[in-house]
Amino acid sequence: MLGVAVVLVGALVVAMPAHEEPSPRPAATSVEERVQQYSAALREDAAYRPPSNDERRTFVDALTSLSSGRPDDVPAVAGPLRALGMSVAQGVDDRTGRAYVIVSSEPNAERGWGLYVVDLTRPTRLALQVPHPANDLRTDEIGLDLFRKVPGSVLAVSGTHRAVANGAGDAAHRTDSMFHALAVEHSDRGLPQVQLHGFGDDSLSSADAVISPGAGEAGPEHRRIADGLEDVLRVCRAWTRDCGQLEGRRNKQGGVAAEHGVTFVHLEASRAVRDDAATWQAMVSVTAEVFARA
Repeated sequence: MLGVAVVLVGALVVAMPAHEEPSPRPAATSVEERVQQYSAALREDAAYRPPSNDERRTFVDALTSLSSGRPDDVPAVAGPLRALGMSVAQGVDDRTGRAYVIVSSEPNAERGWGLYVVDLTRPTRLALQVPHPANDLRTDEIGLDLFRKVPGSVLAVSGTHRAVANGAGDAAHRTDSMFHALAVEHSDRGLPQVQLHGFGDDSLSSADAVISPGAGEAGPEHRRIADGLEDVLRVCRAWTRDCGQLEGRRNKQGGVAAEHGVTFVHLEASRAVRDDAATWQAMVSVTAEVFARA
């Protein structure tokens, strides 16, 4: 049976497989630092292999068990997650006062299967997805801010650079990842999903943000977000006009959501928006208001 080393990191208690050394990066002391350090470490030349069907099933079963909003459920699923090479950390967010658990693979390891933050204070009701954290800069920060503003969220951050292993790490366009397996489970359960992306300012100079239902049809959530953002951003609504290659029509998670009739919001923000914290925080506030009252 695999031994486990327990490392105290600030307010977190982190359990990791004993045969793996702690990362040499500076110790993170908050959920924000954990997420940012993880994304910043991801490399294009990392060794990576997709998980097997059995590994994906084990992972999804464990994460689903954490969706009930009960912190006491964490110890029961920690063992199977550690066997997958993932660490498990519980803490209390210093911004919100809410308990959470982080499940994370080691960055750039062969089993680079992502980082997942689950709110432990109530049952999961919203899934947040960051498929390209190393490429769409600051989408991890935006995702965490949205996680904090909507209690009962789960945040999924892909564990790979999108170009790793000749594109095997492009989580938005692959179906063999932990990231996708969890999204499928969320669609099966009818959970609405928001997936965050970024585009270069020159890619669509007429817009600051693109809102799309992906492969599905636009619903009231898409319209309310677009209406709310128009006071601060130039918004391209993919259901009313052409938004170029930024609509996510071939997005794999969006395709599954469409098959299940589940709300999927594909939200793209320009580089200028992502570089301005006040602007993207306003975008997050509008999006959060739509789902917090749902």
